[in-house]
Amino acid sequence: MASLPKKPRRDKELTGEDVLPEVEKIMASVESRLPQTKLKDFLEKKIGGLKKEKRELVGVFGHTGAGKSSLINAVIGEKDLLPSGDLGACTTVIIKVEANKQNQNYEAEIEFITKEDFKEHVQGCKKMFQNDADDQEENSDDSDDADNINHDDDKSQAVEEMSAVYGEQWKKILDNNNFMDKKHFKKIPEFLKSKKKILSFRTAEELSAELVKYTRSSSDEDEEVKRWFWPLVKCVTIRVPNNDLLQNVTLVDLPGNGDCNKGRDKMWKGVVQDCSTVWIVTEIKRAASEEKAWEILGSASRYLGNGGQCKHIHFICTHSDVITLPKGQSVVEAIRVRNKKVKVKVMKKFGEQRMVKRHFSDECFKVFTVSSTKFQDKELLEPADTEVPELQKILQKLNDNHSETLNYWYVSGAYGILSLIQGARCGGGDTVKAKVKEVLTDKMKFGLQEVPKSMQEATDALEECLKHGVENSKSSCDDVLESFLNPKGGGSGFHMTLKCVIDKYGVHTTRKGKHLNLNEDLAAKLMDSIDEEFRKTFPTESNPGPFNGTISSFSLDTGELIQNRKYKDVELQLEFLRTEEEKIKIELQETIRQRKKEMYSSLTTTIKETMQTCYEDAQKCEGKGRLENTRKIIRKHVDANKNTMFEKAKDEMMSKLENLKEEILKKLNDTMKESIERALNSDEQSLPEMVVAPLHKVLHNRPMIDLSILEQTD
Repeated sequence: MASLPKKPRRDKELTGEDVLPEVEKIMASVESRLPQTKLKDFLEKKIGGLKKEKRELVGVFGHTGAGKSSLINAVIGEKDLLPSGDLGACTTVIIKVEANKQNQNYEAEIEFITKEDFKEHVQGCKKMFQNDADDQEENSDDSDDADNINHDDDKSQAVEEMSAVYGEQWKKILDNNNFMDKKHFKKIPEFLKSKKKILSFRTAEELSAELVKYTRSSSDEDEEVKRWFWPLVKCVTIRVPNNDLLQNVTLVDLPGNGDCNKGRDKMWKGVVQDCSTVWIVTEIKRAASEEKAWEILGSASRYLGNGGQCKHIHFICTHSDVITLPKGQSVVEAIRVRNKKVKVKVMKKFGEQRMVKRHFSDECFKVFTVSSTKFQDKELLEPADTEVPELQKILQKLNDNHSETLNYWYVSGAYGILSLIQGARCGGGDTVKAKVKEVLTDKMKFGLQEVPKSMQEATDALEECLKHGVENSKSSCDDVLESFLNPKGGGSGFHMTLKCVIDKYGVHTTRKGKHLNLNEDLAAKLMDSIDEEFRKTFPTESNPGPFNGTISSFSLDTGELIQNRKYKDVELQLEFLRTEEEKIKIELQETIRQRKKEMYSSLTTTIKETMQTCYEDAQKCEGKGRLENTRKIIRKHVDANKNTMFEKAKDEMMSKLENLKEEILKKLNDTMKESIERALNSDEQSLPEMVVAPLHKVLHNRPMIDLSILEQTD
């Protein structure tokens, strides 16, 4: 049985950089010259599906001061692109860095949050300030210093955001309720128009100087940049000219654990789920013990692993050139010895990460000790000792592999389409076509009967795991709830933290980056129950798993039919069907990848939907006793629903799994059935000879695109 190739073909003739542009010209010429025939719409649809605009995402995580910006600058060879240094500032929005393929400028595309989201956020801040005095007075007798700090952090964050957008008069503006007046947004009219803002400069340094107010939060900057716009920004995409490493790769500088704004938080999760590689950046002096870095990895692991498509985690220890020199050792020797020890310690620490290990094996994890400064300045250390070149090689490999895959997809698909055009012109004989159609229909019927079998075994195994998860969730949810509503060391300040959680429907990220998610906590036992089986069913590593494996084994065996001389008259049509089969398998792999993310996330989503009325009721609590009343509402709601909401979450996930199986079978059946019909029922003598004549010899000699077909394209 035929199977999907693990890697695209590497024939120089097929995937060379000089081939794709010429094949694109051929297909543009073909499309412009198609006459009005029965095949026209079908061919236009196929040609339109050749171009795939998708990039490899590399997510970069790290706490303030870890050296993320310097690392990105060094790796892509742009010293002044991202602001770096200890400014007491931190990245507050998602920043994507990719190649500018349109012109020679350094550009930034700024996407804002919606007006509705910002209005809701401002009203929440306003309410916080109004209720603050009453709440503190009510709880003054049982205050707890640590928790009051958390409360003050949330409040100070709100003050910083309002000051950034409105300046010193923010209190008056909020009191007068005119915070959406257009006069406040004169410098960013795009925000009110729901449009993206474009910045364009000749140098990276110029762009960086202007961009800082859209991306960073700091109280220590100069007066001239006192007004900041970062609270209004969802995402910034920076485009760099003349950069080979970023042609098909996007580096994404990510805030640690999501965001307090629901629009940014949703985008954060989506980006994290789409990352194929992740860099966790921390300082080398405490890499193995740095809680923040490991906390980021732990909290994101579900979005990256079972809920995502990440294959590689790179733990990057920065400032590797900073060292206390031991007696009798040279600086370089001391750095090398220390770096080797750090790698061993970090790998050991990774082995202790219970949550992360559910989603990733040791083979997925690699440690780097990096000195961005010494690499850029070419001081002291050889470039290889800084390990920046190793990271560049990783990006180059991602870029090259992605480019080859896209090129292969386009060129192979184009070859199939051209084969169909030539075959339709040449006819082939009704008797042979009828026989081949009969053979292919029987093979497809048999294949579609086999596809569901191993998928059903995996489905049954997951359902059994979920049943145990439901029972564990029911028995443990009271303890989970109690831990969330009465955290260790909780005091008076917790009332404000809980209020933020309730106002944001169960999710809140504090100023210090602590991520609170009641919905996820309640769904945790369900996710725990399936993590191992889910990873087997939908692996992110090389093992195809039962779903992808079954699709790979499906085949019409067109290759064997092509070799059979009695079907020579329809060889071109069979070549088209061969490429169509390969394409639909690749498309289904992508479908599975996307659906598995939705499936895994559905457990938390269903819990959140069940909890929504509870959050809305709790949002109405005001005045004295609000904290305890909020707790009572949540406890009562969970107690009333715990016997059904976990079962509902299980059923929703199983429904999505069944839908995926049906979608796979339908796509296979519909696509190949239509392709067989079109290939073997079409005689189109009206197709112009000039479009296909240059291909005749190549298409009959071997099943691949050759440079000789490019001699005549018009």
